[in-house]
Amino acid sequence: MKQIVKKVIAILMVVFIPLSLIACGNNNQQYTRTDFMMDTVIQVTAYGRNAKKAVDESMEKLKEIDNIMSSQKSGSDVEKINENAGKKYVKVNPETFYVIKTALKYGEISGGNFDITIAPLINLWGIGTNHAHVPTESQIKDAMKYINYKDVLLDEKNDEVKLSRKGMAIDLGGIAKGYAADEIENIMKKNGIKHALINLGGSSVYMYGSKPDGSNWNIGIQDPFGDKGKYFAIVSGKDMLIDTSGNYERYFIQNGKRYHHILNPFTGYPAESGVVSTTIVSTNIKSIDADALSTITFILGVDKGMKLIESMPGVDAIFVTPDYKVYATSGLKGKLKITDSRFKLYENR
Repeated sequence: MKQIVKKVIAILMVVFIPLSLIACGNNNQQYTRTDFMMDTVIQVTAYGRNAKKAVDESMEKLKEIDNIMSSQKSGSDVEKINENAGKKYVKVNPETFYVIKTALKYGEISGGNFDITIAPLINLWGIGTNHAHVPTESQIKDAMKYINYKDVLLDEKNDEVKLSRKGMAIDLGGIAKGYAADEIENIMKKNGIKHALINLGGSSVYMYGSKPDGSNWNIGIQDPFGDKGKYFAIVSGKDMLIDTSGNYERYFIQNGKRYHHILNPFTGYPAESGVVSTTIVSTNIKSIDADALSTITFILGVDKGMKLIESMPGVDAIFVTPDYKVYATSGLKGKLKITDSRFKLYENR
């Protein structure tokens, strides 16, 4: 419990909610809920007459998504798909089908660097669990035999999914939170909310509308070398999403080497592309897209990652390297404020 409280405090440090807005008029009434779901601390804040209704509905939706898309929840769609690998198609919730279909699209876009069939490798490494360890080379090679997103078969007419070979498994951890943020956005719209801040673990943040006074939200970008909640830069905006992947989120250290949770499906080891974190910033795509892109850019590194993002209108990215260099795509020129002098911004690569 103490650990959860520490995480909550850390996230509150990253997201700047002006205290002067807490006790405002009925039209701007603030309501906030914080909970632990989807393996992280979730915080949703809304303003307006229907704020409480919208936030409560959002939390229920998050619980629903977690229950059907988690690989760790008994009876989830993902568990059923994995249990029937190589056997038969499994009927899934249309939402799960949509997320899997979107994930496969990003498998294609990334040339296989984003691959939801990486679950056997995730389970082998166990990073973020109490059995995290460095597997043997033969164990890694064996797990990699089951990784290929092209072996995920979809029956679009019936919302059914099948993994073509026994031993395969999928994990939606790299994309489900983004989908959840999109669903919360829909709930806010349905309830007439104009201003909200959706914070899914600090790594996925959606600034819905503007602050109640019409000004921009200010979001701190996590310092990849610091404690959770410490930031090195600020991005300001409205109707903007921010999604970050970093090697500091889940990891273990063995013999002085850090092993983090973002695994490269082509090597079987934690990705080593010369970056410690990547952040997607956009007003033009859905959160589900940003969630996938933050993982992809981390694996691709600065040069290939920037080339990919620059090809996407309305999408920007921030890359941080181990020597405190910060590279930002062209759309962020003048919008990213470095607040920690150890970091140096390069706006052109």
